[in-house]
Amino acid sequence: MSAIPADLERAALVLVDVQTGLEDADYWGKRNNPACEENIGALLAEWRRTRRPVVFVQHNSTTPGSPLRPEQPGNALKDVMEGEPDLLVTKEVNSAFYGTPDLHEWLQKADIKDVVIAGITTNHCCETTARMAGNLGYGCLFALDATHTFDREAPDGVLVTADELARATAASLHGEFATVVSTADLLS
Repeated sequence: MSAIPADLERAALVLVDVQTGLEDADYWGKRNNPACEENIGALLAEWRRTRRPVVFVQHNSTTPGSPLRPEQPGNALKDVMEGEPDLLVTKEVNSAFYGTPDLHEWLQKADIKDVVIAGITTNHCCETTARMAGNLGYGCLFALDATHTFDREAPDGVLVTADELARATAASLHGEFATVVSTADLLS
């Protein structure tokens, strides 16, 4: 992993879609990175200990049958998401920057120039949020081992594993939209 360029003393931890409905293997398929939630918990504990800003993002799906629909129990945040965030953003799309309240506006008002992104899923909502953070000019650290994703079938019918998708996300983001880091990098 790379050196960390962001000012971590002022960086907001943005935890994306860490919701119980993403534990439904029958709906989502096989996941990777069983240490994801442990790493999220370690980051959250450190941000709370050092009184740095924490943002929770919650996906309110509009897809019929989704466990993340607001009326479903799967919409709830996982137990690892302890305490109250400085900001709770709800969204219906992939990017946390298209939610309510407006994340970009909140970060600007708080004079926060760097974000650390972790959560679920690596290659969807986390990656989209990181791409937008980079486009909006934020220093973006992507905590790859504090994310997870699921196996997906490609358009040609070939299965792409969750690990392959995570690796592709890291390769796509690093040096372009974000700096890909590990939880240990952020805690050291």
